Amino acid sequence: MQTIRTAILALLCVSPALGCLAHTQQSKARFQQEISSANAGNPAAGLSATGEAVAMSGDIQAASAFSPVSAAPASKAAREVFKVDNPDMTLSPYTGMTRRHWIAAGEYLLKGAFSYIHCLDDQMYFPKELEKTYPRDEGQIHVAKLEGLARTLFIAAPLLKDNPSLTLNGIGVADYYRHQLVNLTNPDSRSYIAHRTGGPSQTLLELGSLCISMKGAQSVLWDPLTKEQKDALASLMLSYGEGPTIGSNWMFFNVYILSFFKDQGYKVDEGKLVGWLNKLLDRYKGEGWYNDAPAYDYYSMWAYQSYGPLWAELFGKHQYPDIARRFIDNEHDLVANYPYMFARDGRMNMWGRSICYRFAAVTPLPLLEYAGFDDVDYGWMRHIASASLLQFLTNPDFLENGIPTMGFYGPFAPAVQIYSCRGSVYWIGKAFLGLLLPANSKYWTATESEGPWKNALKPGHVYNKFQPGSTLLITNYPNCGGSEMRSWCHETVAGDWQKFRSSENYNKLAYNTEFPWMADGKNGEISMNYGTKNKKGEWEVLRLYTFKSFEKGVYRRDAVLETDTAVRYQLADIPLPDGILRVDRVSVGAPTDITLGHYTLPQPGHDKLPAAVRTVGKHQATTVTGTDYTLAMVPLMGWDQPAEVIYPKGLHPVSNVCALPTLRQHVEGTRIFVTLQLWKKGASFTDRELQPVKAVKVSRDQRTVVVTLATGEKKTVRF
Repeated sequence: MQTIRTAILALLCVSPALGCLAHTQQSKARFQQEISSANAGNPAAGLSATGEAVAMSGDIQAASAFSPVSAAPASKAAREVFKVDNPDMTLSPYTGMTRRHWIAAGEYLLKGAFSYIHCLDDQMYFPKELEKTYPRDEGQIHVAKLEGLARTLFIAAPLLKDNPSLTLNGIGVADYYRHQLVNLTNPDSRSYIAHRTGGPSQTLLELGSLCISMKGAQSVLWDPLTKEQKDALASLMLSYGEGPTIGSNWMFFNVYILSFFKDQGYKVDEGKLVGWLNKLLDRYKGEGWYNDAPAYDYYSMWAYQSYGPLWAELFGKHQYPDIARRFIDNEHDLVANYPYMFARDGRMNMWGRSICYRFAAVTPLPLLEYAGFDDVDYGWMRHIASASLLQFLTNPDFLENGIPTMGFYGPFAPAVQIYSCRGSVYWIGKAFLGLLLPANSKYWTATESEGPWKNALKPGHVYNKFQPGSTLLITNYPNCGGSEMRSWCHETVAGDWQKFRSSENYNKLAYNTEFPWMADGKNGEISMNYGTKNKKGEWEVLRLYTFKSFEKGVYRRDAVLETDTAVRYQLADIPLPDGILRVDRVSVGAPTDITLGHYTLPQPGHDKLPAAVRTVGKHQATTVTGTDYTLAMVPLMGWDQPAEVIYPKGLHPVSNVCALPTLRQHVEGTRIFVTLQLWKKGASFTDRELQPVKAVKVSRDQRTVVVTLATGEKKTVRF
């Protein structure tokens, strides 16, 4: 009966009256206009999900038919945020979210995607947003469509496992995805994908993703297919799965293709499969972190620590149990570290590339249950996951025309990479893989908790979690409930052709859950970093960091200026209960100007956020107050003038205008700078709170600085 229904719907799709063909010419004209605009500053190129240049000749050959973009939903509907109906404040006292609310959230997101689907032949292809994203020519369109298909299925598959009859926009969701899967091998279909003929490409990633979903909801997506259809898919997907890859998280997609078809009884190259699994494990560096060639970022979690444990559960335990055990052991390490990256209320940090994937960052948390760990606070894990989900689904800027925007909350080009298309954002769908767990699992039945924030992390203190293998530092601030990250960055702009590993996505001195990062301006508007006026007269930020040590609460890094290695910074970050104490030694080969910026506050209206300068003890503190926080910047040594508050425009991910406390100084030779960067939630600072430092003593050779805190504790920095 199900097969007959699918066939009938497919036949109906040839009718223009049903909307499948009605928008073709209009949509083609729209796309050509987009391409013309995009190509003005962006050469057409094949791009991978890691931003690598890849051969797309085979992909381009497959793009013989043009797929229309369906009419966009009404903007008013797009701005309707998700609501938690009938919240369960007993089971989930912090978010009200239970498993049924997660199902509702998945349907909420899929409704936006399916508003572009009027029949089974329509494809998951969405309006382009931001000039820098792809597609930039017609040869890339079919890859963008495949991304939309594979990534929306991350949401749909767990929903279909629970409810195979799910219908959205009048379309049977299971019918739609099965039809699209079959059409991947149909040369007469607009969804057709040719067998691989070149090197690694985006197609590999999306086919591997489809295999995850096909296994997760196998009884709905795979089992109903005929043997002929299955054989055709196996031939297509294995041509990519057994082909070339890139030595990063990409190898997981080869692994999933081969493991899925091995599981279904097909012959696969097991030598390659085992080789890729071992290479993935070799990227593990400890404390839950994998290195993704070369960065540490959320890919360690929404890729390695999600794909690895899920592979172990779906395939590894019966295919290669010893290898599966290693992924599970590595997974356990994250329990004592990664959840501390989130704020007390569960919000995630804006940090690293592909941040438009947002709450995919919580994907590994429910998967912990598959391993049967008995030392996991599942109530805390679910609190984090639900809070991060709501962080975005309840934000009115999150959706535009029913589709998640290319940014953090709303569109924000500095945080988006050129390898992304509009459908890429549905990587967020991996967060819904937790719905594959049964309703009676510990994860779904535990009462929400605040984990260590409730009792172990005490107000008036600051807590650091140093990760030796990756040199990451996670800091928790109980006074405000925020969390902070210091991480890897050592990439030149000259060598970073895609301009993201050297960018603000990685080069800030720190990243904080309370203060989404501001992009750099050309006139020295620089937040949470130093800027130096280089020989070209341009403001150049630090990005070439070298980690030195973490001892007794002092995080030491050195940095040089990319365009002038005679400009050297020796940096020491000392987290305090209400902010950061910086002790830095700056050396320049020729006189120049430097600047240091604090975090920033969004300005919600037209009125400037109020700023003030006040004298506290022997120093002057500059403060600025926003909706939730007051920032303070107090120069203790090295700066001739107090900080000023500037109001950059068009650089902040939350508002058009923001407030930035900043310091500037002319430097000759070598100089020691000691600076307080403080913040307070919900109230103004007292004079005492602005004076956490009692004394600063610098050695005659300027190699040692001893800071005495108001508590009597001493911090020694040696350069």
